[in-house]
Amino acid sequence: MTRTTPETSRYADYERLREQAVALRREGLSLRQIRDRLQVYNNDMLHRLVQGEPPPEWTKRPNAKDDLRARARELRLEGRTYDQIQLELGCSKSSISLWVRDLPKPARREPSEQARLAGRKRWEHELAVRDAERRSTKRAASLEIGPLTERELLLAGTALYWAEGAKDKTYARRENVQFVNSDPDVIRVYLAWLRLLRVEPERLAFRVMIHATADTEGAERYWADLVGVDPDSFQRTTTKKHNPKTIRKNTGSDYRGCLVIRVAQGAELYRRIEGWWCGIVGAVDSTGTAHCPIWST
Repeated sequence: MTRTTPETSRYADYERLREQAVALRREGLSLRQIRDRLQVYNNDMLHRLVQGEPPPEWTKRPNAKDDLRARARELRLEGRTYDQIQLELGCSKSSISLWVRDLPKPARREPSEQARLAGRKRWEHELAVRDAERRSTKRAASLEIGPLTERELLLAGTALYWAEGAKDKTYARRENVQFVNSDPDVIRVYLAWLRLLRVEPERLAFRVMIHATADTEGAERYWADLVGVDPDSFQRTTTKKHNPKTIRKNTGSDYRGCLVIRVAQGAELYRRIEGWWCGIVGAVDSTGTAHCPIWST
């Protein structure tokens, strides 16, 4: 008669449970269903009971990373590095390593080339950050201005003219209102200022100043469209001969020379402009040392 010991009893119980677990597994039950059916709540024991038995197909879920894995392998076969694959796919290097470790490594670049690529990448990132900061600052500053009052436009236009316009000299009396500039936005502000001063459109004469080798007709059409007049009404274009010893940087389709705007019968207006400018200078000079021509006449 065989003597039953606690050890043999436990072994028999385990074998009985394993037979039941394997049978249930082969019937297509999941681990959770087998656990509930046999009331085995120890995960380690449960896995040992079904060891060697594949899970049923219905319990297998599609791997969300299968597409990423396939794409990572394609990129690796193209010769991409882990960094390049990570940059394109956005997944971790550890995952990439598992997916492609059986594939041949790409040819190693020369250290100098690697350094150039890394430096270029860092610099491109830095430029992008700077450009974003630059745009943000300009946008915020633009919003600080808001609508202009007539007085504000009068002051802005006066300062603009005194910086860019023709001025009278004591040794050569030329009380003419003439303005020259190549910036379309500056021209727009200047014309708005003239409208504020009630300068009639028929008193304005326009002329283009440009290098002789540039597209003169195209420049005339551009400026005429900007100021809203017929190009045929422009005065004769002033051309400048190019010095072959110098390299011109103002070339290309965006180069349209300068627009000259002259106000006919502008002596009285010029005197008012100079007076306004002297008023601005006097208003900001708290020491009383600023000099303006009209104060000495």
